[in-house]
Amino acid sequence: MKTIKGPAIFLAQFAGDAAPFNSFDSICKWASDLGYKGVQIPTWDARLIDLNKASGSKGYCDEIKGVAASHGLEVTELSTHLQGQLVAVHPAYDAAFDGFAAPEVRGNPKARQEWAVDQVKRALRASRHMGIKAHATFSGALAWPYVYPWPQRPAGLVEAAFDELAKRWTPLLDYADDNGVDVCYEIHPGEDLHDGVSFEMFLERVNNHARANLLYDPSHFVLQQLDYLDYIDIYHDRIRMFHVKDAEFNPTGRQGVYGGFQSWVNRAGRFRSLGDGQVDFGSIFSKLTANDFDGWAVLEWECALKHPEDGAREGADFIKAHIIRVTEHAFDDFANAGTDDAANRKMLGLS
Repeated sequence: MKTIKGPAIFLAQFAGDAAPFNSFDSICKWASDLGYKGVQIPTWDARLIDLNKASGSKGYCDEIKGVAASHGLEVTELSTHLQGQLVAVHPAYDAAFDGFAAPEVRGNPKARQEWAVDQVKRALRASRHMGIKAHATFSGALAWPYVYPWPQRPAGLVEAAFDELAKRWTPLLDYADDNGVDVCYEIHPGEDLHDGVSFEMFLERVNNHARANLLYDPSHFVLQQLDYLDYIDIYHDRIRMFHVKDAEFNPTGRQGVYGGFQSWVNRAGRFRSLGDGQVDFGSIFSKLTANDFDGWAVLEWECALKHPEDGAREGADFIKAHIIRVTEHAFDDFANAGTDDAANRKMLGLS
């Protein structure tokens, strides 16, 4: 078994225009002072990283790693959640997702998609330059508007959507392989890859590509009422990344999984700071450890109630307390009688 690394923190929800959140150096110092050992970088945020430089210069990537190291931190992974989303966008979401793209490609879905593909490739090259083996992203979505349809979906609609999704991602997965990096899809409502079955549909279409892997985040499964522990048993061979995020689901006679169009505070299902929700992290860390997950435990803070800085401060200690330092000895080694093959056969009555 291997000991999970951490605690680490995803910087996307904390980056801002005010110190200490407005530069990579200052946000690293802040994270280190809280007790974190690693940072996951959103590649779309120019306050933290210049992705164009990172994709073309190992020297620049070494500088980024050096800044982190000066505060006792490692760069755990890079993320293209926003750019990956734009690899596949249903036209119903064109306007909503345009803000994720560079200004020069907004209003032009074809150019926006090409830009997104280039962004993911750049992040994969940057990961290689940094010696990082896993990359976080979203799959994007073509079929999501039809997830719970009325009228019923026409035959072949979902199949066509997943065929196209696989067609768009297969070259990127091949490119990831060329760079020695796993693509880790965060399984997430709003993405076509939103549960185990939809991931399997995609995996079949990319011919079980070795680089098509998973970012495990139990919070999204609480909100879907999916068994997040059984999920580990089923997919542990594909889990390469781990977002430690809490959530709760409290259905009433008035609303359930879909939330009734309410704000986050008023939904039956909502994200919470670590320890304030319903996720059984003790069992999660145990299952991941037993299955030899040796990646990072990365806080992704999202909470409808608590201040982010409080959530970050509490999260470092929470993750640290849940990381299991694996044993090198069996608990009953003290009772080892030192038997050998001949003794074993004698005990079985075979000699």
